[in-house]
Amino acid sequence: MYSKLNTYTNKLTDNFGTISKKRKEELYEVATFISDELQKNESVHLNFICTHNSRRSHLSQIWAQTAAAYYKIDGIKTYSGGTEATAFNPRAVAAIERAGFSVKNPGGENPHYEVRYDVNAEPMICFSKKFDDPFNPSENFAAIMTCSDADENCPFVPGASFRKPITYRDPKESDGSALERETYDERCKQIGIEMFYMISDVSV
Repeated sequence: MYSKLNTYTNKLTDNFGTISKKRKEELYEVATFISDELQKNESVHLNFICTHNSRRSHLSQIWAQTAAAYYKIDGIKTYSGGTEATAFNPRAVAAIERAGFSVKNPGGENPHYEVRYDVNAEPMICFSKKFDDPFNPSENFAAIMTCSDADENCPFVPGASFRKPITYRDPKESDGSALERETYDERCKQIGIEMFYMISDVSV
């Protein structure tokens, strides 16, 4: 893992105590699903879903995959999608870069970013897409709803064998304000803490 990111992730694990009891119970439900699936199969697929697949779902996808590597849990594969497609927001991209990820931007209207937590790791290909895009799993996956709008407006996710809302406030609320960078860094950290806690609860 990149040195800067490793320092950042160690601080995430030090902050598990900031997670509320109710939230820990919700995250444990997802961890239990992952544990059960890994006992039955070689892999488990997690699809993080929000409205535009531009901020929270990507942050969740990236942190969950990184946590799996951190805890050396093989078989966890993460994805993200939206109820509509836009682009991975540059403000969220900048937040993960500040956390220590390596990000390669090939350009374009909806860039297929290559995100790495380690120089030897396969890149996570992050771009905005609908949750049922062919890039994502079509069956036997967990649908983790990261925003309340997507959770309410998409009551049925075809192919999902498990569904759980793990919602976050949209950092978009601070776009263009003096608090923009702080808000994105705060949301990036919050999601990182919770995804690391969730994966730390997985039994293999």
